[in-house]
Amino acid sequence: MNQRIDATRVAIYTRDFRIVGYIGLIPGVRLTDYMVETKSFMAVTDAEVTALAGDGTIIERGFINVNRDTIQFINPLPEAG
Repeated sequence: MNQRIDATRVAIYTRDFRIVGYIGLIPGVRLTDYMVETKSFMAVTDAEVTALAGDGTIIERGFINVNRDTIQFINPLPEAG
């Protein structure tokens, strides 16, 4: 059975970086549940990585993997407009 997956825009903070991009969530699944079920790495698409201690974007990539253990907090964002 195929389930629809929605691209959900999020901000992910690690000790050194802010990552803004999209993760794939099944409609109705809470972000908290997604994080509990995520393996070691989570896929982030259309990612923009910024250093917290510097100015400007470090990289922009269509796809990156983020190590779940490095995440300090994550929150959903409104769609870019």
